[in-house]
Amino acid sequence: MAEQRVPLYDAPVVAHVIRSGFVESVHHGSVVALGANGSTLLAVGDVAGPMFPRSSSKPIQALAMVRAGLDLDGELLALAAGSHSGELFHLEGVRRILAGAGLTEQDLQNTPDLPYGESERNAWIASGRKASSLAQNCSGKHAAMLATCVAAGWDTETYLDPLHPLQQLIVQTLADLSGEPAEAVGVDGCGAPVMAVSLTGLARAFSRFAVAADGTDEAKVAAAIRAYPQWLGGTRRDVTSLIRGVPGLIAKDGAESVYAVGLADGRGVALKIADGGQRARPVVMAAVLRRLGLDAEVLDELADAPVLGHGHRVGSVVAVGI
Repeated sequence: MAEQRVPLYDAPVVAHVIRSGFVESVHHGSVVALGANGSTLLAVGDVAGPMFPRSSSKPIQALAMVRAGLDLDGELLALAAGSHSGELFHLEGVRRILAGAGLTEQDLQNTPDLPYGESERNAWIASGRKASSLAQNCSGKHAAMLATCVAAGWDTETYLDPLHPLQQLIVQTLADLSGEPAEAVGVDGCGAPVMAVSLTGLARAFSRFAVAADGTDEAKVAAAIRAYPQWLGGTRRDVTSLIRGVPGLIAKDGAESVYAVGLADGRGVALKIADGGQRARPVVMAAVLRRLGLDAEVLDELADAPVLGHGHRVGSVVAVGI
């Protein structure tokens, strides 16, 4: 059987971890940036092979839900497209989505977990609470999936089945926005299906969101993300800071170190750090956006990833080869 080609194979080094002037570790990765016309502006590594975009595909999933009749906008639509930190307003938002569809937390089928945000997780544990589907970072998406099923008259018990009408619509929507058919279907960490496309396809999808015409479903999702980035991520998340810091930008981070961005002028960016670790992800994205000519204070913040020794800064994670 032929070995599957994915972007992490033979990926070049895109970040150095420098301690006391010594390159201690490296991160490999793949990066693509597209022009508004779809032309390739930057390609590092394999950007055509399939990979799982993980939670970076959530805005696409949210779009499919809106197309199926999901009646959410504003902060709740951003929450549906997000991977929340588990802050109180996130959890209350999930309950609002469920209540609007006549459902409760017990209807959620996403994998029980502790809150994603460190502060929220520590507080959760300190209070003696156990892992729950509500606290898990994908509960906004799952609540919206259930609400979509109610709106469309689809079964709510089997909403995670890849053959369910909702999941089939998500496959079609992904192909529509990315310009590619799904290369593979797997099971995401939360239990929902996840579909493989290339980094180029993911960048193309975010480009389409960013320049969607007013009145379209794509524009509705993009507007929610831009207006309520704290609902997409959290008050202390880099994806939230990036959206706030660059006018017109939309972005979504994902597990296994995937990151996708759409710029207001139609350019799209997608990257994956090959080892799946998150520490190089914002650093490399900041370098790519600078390479594209962006100048924003938030890029300085994202590029600042200190390496500590004995509690003091002795180095940093820096992007290379971009």
